[in-house]
Amino acid sequence: MTPPPTPQIPVVVLAGFLGSGKTTLLNHLLRNRAGTRIGVIVNDFGAIEIDAMTVSGQVGSTVSLGNGCLCCAVDASELDAFLETLTRPSARLDVIVIEASGLAEPQELVRMLLASDNPHIVYGGLVEVVDAAEFDSTRRRHPELDRHLAVADLVVLNKTDRVGEAERERLRVTVAELSGPAAVISAEHGRIDPELLFDPALRTDGEETAGQLSFEDLLRQEECDGHGHTGHLHAAYESVDFTADVPMDPRRFMAFLDSRPEGLYRIKGFVDFGAGDRDNTYALHAVGRFLRFVPRPWARGEQRLTQLVMIGAGIDAAALHEGLAACRAEPGRPDAPDTERAMWGVLRYVPEPAREGDAEADAVDVHEAAVDA
Repeated sequence: MTPPPTPQIPVVVLAGFLGSGKTTLLNHLLRNRAGTRIGVIVNDFGAIEIDAMTVSGQVGSTVSLGNGCLCCAVDASELDAFLETLTRPSARLDVIVIEASGLAEPQELVRMLLASDNPHIVYGGLVEVVDAAEFDSTRRRHPELDRHLAVADLVVLNKTDRVGEAERERLRVTVAELSGPAAVISAEHGRIDPELLFDPALRTDGEETAGQLSFEDLLRQEECDGHGHTGHLHAAYESVDFTADVPMDPRRFMAFLDSRPEGLYRIKGFVDFGAGDRDNTYALHAVGRFLRFVPRPWARGEQRLTQLVMIGAGIDAAALHEGLAACRAEPGRPDAPDTERAMWGVLRYVPEPAREGDAEADAVDVHEAAVDA
């Protein structure tokens, strides 16, 4: 698939109450980044450990983690300024992770990101980490946890090794009820596959190639050996591919997106809307409740395909394929699009200058509606 002409850096918000394991999860991402350059925004550097050292600093500082990643210690008022710093081409970052603790309420961070004027970022999802062993007591101490779960795009039920199977299932059901359509995955020691949150970087400049054993390699091996999970580092998730050489009906495709099943966390790829817009393919970026399309002119001789990758937990691959197949604009169907009006639902999520504010507002409203519910 041809990438969008101006790729944006996804910004992932990582939230969770004290002891849930979000910093452990963050360190896990840094240790298993597979060459991806990660920018991290936290309150303080003290708990971020990588390359066999503890990074120390103070608010207002930026330090290199020594592995192509950067870390900033900021407060909420400085967030935009540091996002501007981290998205400069010289930083060469692939993804930015904000650890929400102490910075702001997670839903406020989401609103700040969606309302940002920074053209180099795109919302990458709100990940809420919860402690399976202490979930009930945490919920009693922090009743706002229910509100946080209601706006989460992905919930990591962490420390599941500390509870029995029956308790784990009870917690999964409870968390799923509180988080609505969000994907819920179980994890031990904060271990989730980084590809669940962001795409691995494909280096073309000769960097990150095989070389001498790095601290990252050693730490990854230590992570495996220390807990007996060699070959099973990550919590399970599913990835489903879909390809169609027939254009998609924009109305039916938007209906599919509006009713996408619980547990479907990310959708990425390109969509051919045929008669709806013969000049462009549409890059699709969906994370949780957030949705965006970016049109790109077809290249000369490019095969006109719809190519999608769907990522989530507990998703039904056959049902997803069936639902998408029903979106194809087969010739002669009575509801086949015949005018540009069929594209109105798609164009609502295109960040063109005239509609950019509306598109962002739509995404923000979805999260606010989830909070109110």
